[in-house]
Amino acid sequence: MFPYEKYLRRNKFPHIWCTGCGCGIVLKALLRAIEKSKIAKDDIALVSGIGCSSRTPGYVDFNTLHTTHGRAIAFATGLKLAKKELNVIVVTGDGDATAIGGNHFIHAARRNLDMTVVIYNNYIYGMTGGQASPTTPAGKKGSTAPYGNIEPAFDVSALAIAAGASFVARSTCYHAVQLDKYIHKGLLKKGFSVIEAMTPCPTYYARPNRLGNVVDMMHWYKENSIPVEIARKVSEQEKKEKITIGILHDAERPEYCEEYQKLSARIMKTDNK
Repeated sequence: MFPYEKYLRRNKFPHIWCTGCGCGIVLKALLRAIEKSKIAKDDIALVSGIGCSSRTPGYVDFNTLHTTHGRAIAFATGLKLAKKELNVIVVTGDGDATAIGGNHFIHAARRNLDMTVVIYNNYIYGMTGGQASPTTPAGKKGSTAPYGNIEPAFDVSALAIAAGASFVARSTCYHAVQLDKYIHKGLLKKGFSVIEAMTPCPTYYARPNRLGNVVDMMHWYKENSIPVEIARKVSEQEKKEKITIGILHDAERPEYCEEYQKLSARIMKTDNK
């Protein structure tokens, strides 16, 4: 049996997530990835902002930091610069990361800070009442879009790649084993790693959009996910309303903390002459 127990704060259970929410699946994928990586618990700092996904640090026995809305990556940046030996992991949602936290997200990717960001993308603001988020598909309903969202949605992974992230992958809660493999790869990658986890929100996204129960949503993920190798060969029309899953980007770039240390050493050497 997988040793989930050693990573959990049992006195914090039962959890507060809705029945059918995918946050628990992502949490277990994260723990499996950490177990595979052999990183000691005391060498991990798990940082979150505000939202359904951001409750995750409350359930795990790591160094944890629950911060303000949209500021998880900003806090994580300071933490990494102060203690570069820590393995910094950010868990955040589509609203937390790409709306109020959007600038922090793109600039951390641009700097290529050595941290792993797991984005729980459920297409909605699940904790605060079901408002449309930057990833809510056009035409879908939310409490702030009762007649259907008219805004185009962000492609979170494409945004991360364009901003400069070293490693970007996407999977779904249906593909849970694949998800932990990508998180594991992100943990081992030096630089800014983004793993987009497509996760169901049966309460605030499925209900107003008449998408059925969580089983129906999982079936939808199964039937509408395309491996990236196939997606690169088919037409845009064939990919429409589909989810491309897989490792979308893997590149080598200078890492910010290392470059900062080089700069500091160079300045100190010059000043001491």
